[in-house]
Amino acid sequence: MIPRLPPLADVLYLLPDAACVVDADGRFLYVSASFERIFGYTSDEILGRRIFELVHPDDRATTMQQAEQVMDGTLQRHFRNRYIHKDGRTVDIQWSARWLPDHGVRIGVAHEVTELRRAERELEHRASHDPLTGLPNRHHLHCELQYAIAHAAQTGDGLAVLYLDLDGFKEVNDRGGHEAGDRLLREVAQRLQQGLRKGDLVARVGGDEFVALLPGCANAEAARAVADSLRACLSPPYTLPDGSFRLDASVGIACFPSDGSDPDALLAEADRAMYAAKRLVKPS
Repeated sequence: MIPRLPPLADVLYLLPDAACVVDADGRFLYVSASFERIFGYTSDEILGRRIFELVHPDDRATTMQQAEQVMDGTLQRHFRNRYIHKDGRTVDIQWSARWLPDHGVRIGVAHEVTELRRAERELEHRASHDPLTGLPNRHHLHCELQYAIAHAAQTGDGLAVLYLDLDGFKEVNDRGGHEAGDRLLREVAQRLQQGLRKGDLVARVGGDEFVALLPGCANAEAARAVADSLRACLSPPYTLPDGSFRLDASVGIACFPSDGSDPDALLAEADRAMYAAKRLVKPS
């Protein structure tokens, strides 16, 4: 028997990825069998509709830009965007696409990467957040501070940094061990987040050290008001295995640009001010 190539439709039926053909306006002319598995729509439900209707609203602008580039002759192999599945959930897609001017159509192959993107986001979160408290870590803080400085320099809006160090935390570890200390740090993180203004950020940068970033904070007086509010959030007693415990925080303030014009300078000045405040704390 002489081998014969099967019909193209039979080949496409077996592909785990979805093959799609759309016209110049982005209307579906053809979808392969896997389209329903990935997006939830049958071919009868989707043919004639514009592909952009399915794109996640936050990704539509960039998706249209990519489509224009493809139609200008760029072969797109690894463009990612998000779509809304028929059941309402979001699916992450990686596309390979090409415009065929002689036929007036754009062909694309959609590969679902939802689980891959979820794993990537988890790794990204771990790389930028403290594993104990879930707060941004020092690296994340530094990136946000760089952006905040650039924004403040451009707009003239204020910017302040608070460096907080817990007073009496060592006693918690001495009384209840590291497990009690970790439990208290997690609660401290929650209280600090609840005490921040909208748009502020707090990061854990050391054992019992935290930094609050205050974009739009006009001056040191306004920053001091936020610092006092955060200390008030920390003041209610904490419940430990052997009883309740109270703690406070020493706070150092640095303002842009008077106390520094780059992240390292601002953090160093706030750290110095914090240690100056800590020296004033009287032993109990």
